[in-house]
Amino acid sequence: MNNDKMTKDFIGDLSAKIQAQNARGVKELIGDLHPADIAEIFGELSTDEQSYVIDLLDNEISADILLELEEEDRRKILRTFSAKEIADEVITEMDTDDAADIISELSDRQKVEVISQIEDQEHAKEIVELLKFDDDTAGGLMGKEFIKVNKDWSILTAVKQMRRQAEEMEQVFSIYVVDDEDKLLGILSLKKLLTTSSNTKIEDVYNDKIQYVNTFTKDVEVANIITKYDLYEIPVVDELKRLVGVITVDDVIDVIREEAEENYQLAAGITQNVDTDDSIWRLTRARIPWLLIGMFGGIGAAGIMNGLNDELAQYTILLTFVPLIQSTAGNVGIQSSAIVVQSLANGSLKNSSVVKLLSKEFLLGLLNGLIIAVVVLSISHFVFGTTYKISITICLALITVIINAAIIGTFIPMLLHKRGMDPAVSTGPFITTSNDILGVFIYFMIAKVILGF
Repeated sequence: MNNDKMTKDFIGDLSAKIQAQNARGVKELIGDLHPADIAEIFGELSTDEQSYVIDLLDNEISADILLELEEEDRRKILRTFSAKEIADEVITEMDTDDAADIISELSDRQKVEVISQIEDQEHAKEIVELLKFDDDTAGGLMGKEFIKVNKDWSILTAVKQMRRQAEEMEQVFSIYVVDDEDKLLGILSLKKLLTTSSNTKIEDVYNDKIQYVNTFTKDVEVANIITKYDLYEIPVVDELKRLVGVITVDDVIDVIREEAEENYQLAAGITQNVDTDDSIWRLTRARIPWLLIGMFGGIGAAGIMNGLNDELAQYTILLTFVPLIQSTAGNVGIQSSAIVVQSLANGSLKNSSVVKLLSKEFLLGLLNGLIIAVVVLSISHFVFGTTYKISITICLALITVIINAAIIGTFIPMLLHKRGMDPAVSTGPFITTSNDILGVFIYFMIAKVILGF
């Protein structure tokens, strides 16, 4: 959508036409826009104005607009609809996976009412089947719209059956081959379909090399498979390997985006999936746990320094470099953990040796530490006027702290992942806080050994 479409004048003109019930004028303004662009405009309209536009446009376009909206905005609009209106004007126009997602957002009472109002009983049955699966599984992502052919059919019979199946589908990406029990056998390419004799049997030309997932496969794993093999869609099978659904790439994009947002928030120490529009109380609950942990980490570091008050009285210059020690340790730890978390997420770390990886991080930390130490040695001695003994103390502490932070940043995410926890939790405040305390402790222990206080 062009930026000039979202100007105040445009929104004002649209709102005025809606208030005046000028249906023709509203259609002229937004009739040619993509549903995603109209959904963006909805953010500037009131709920009543949004409902008017939804009622005004074709059911198919209105359904697409609702899918593009944020969940809370969609709920507000659907509250203005009756169960029959939702069934007839929204659910009927959607693929089964999208319809199931919309219905799952309704209250239990509304779910029953809406499903009972769906006239197409086959469509209703398929939606009910999808509602049984958890949202974060392949079963919760899949749709029931797909093309399948029997291995015993001829090419001619397959084409006739495919035409019938495709009538209710917007797009056809793949042709799946099954047996008499609906077990997935493989995939038939369009090229084979077009270039093979009409009397040839499907079983003679289909490809049995096919990627698939089970209904219970986690959505993140589904996303990784589709990304790895550059697929437009992937079939879903049940425990008996019967073809029960298909997941398209657009559903996976949503999963990848949501996972990235969640990991980003976890890395920043936000324990719940929140947005800027959420209430202050919800935002506080999401932020405060890790802030408290960080606070106790700071208190721990302060306790270490407090216990060395008398000794530090003669080496106050050491306190000047405490922020350097803490920030460097935190940065190194976050860098290491971020790489490990990303590798765990995309599956590239599965076969890596823990010892090999930790050894690599040790050498990397040593090299980085030496480079930083050389710079700090020059600055501390020539700018701050520290003695060579104190400068060497600071540099040795830096090297040790960097190596320690690199190892912790690598090991903790791997440990959490092995325990079945989200490794992204370790990327932010957890690593920073632990490195703050250990960094200060290591710094002053090395100082105590070298300077003898």
